[in-house]
Amino acid sequence: MTALESINLGYDAIYLTLLLSAPLLATGLAVGLAIAIFQATTQIQEMTLTFVPKIVAVMLALIFFASWMMIKLTDYTNELFTQIPDLVR
Repeated sequence: MTALESINLGYDAIYLTLLLSAPLLATGLAVGLAIAIFQATTQIQEMTLTFVPKIVAVMLALIFFASWMMIKLTDYTNELFTQIPDLVR
């Protein structure tokens, strides 16, 4: 395995990690921003108001995106397993 192949493997792994985490992080960001705007306009500064809706929204996004995430992860794993004979030469 050359240095370029190992760099490509690392790049693909990091790219897949960012791709799989993006929908959950974007959901948390959007809900957090909406709650922050709501708190700023109503001047309600309750700490649990920020955590509970974010947790619920991220869990719903996880349920919604789970099949897509599993497909991407299994495709990457299958591709990686098929590359093993070429990498071990």
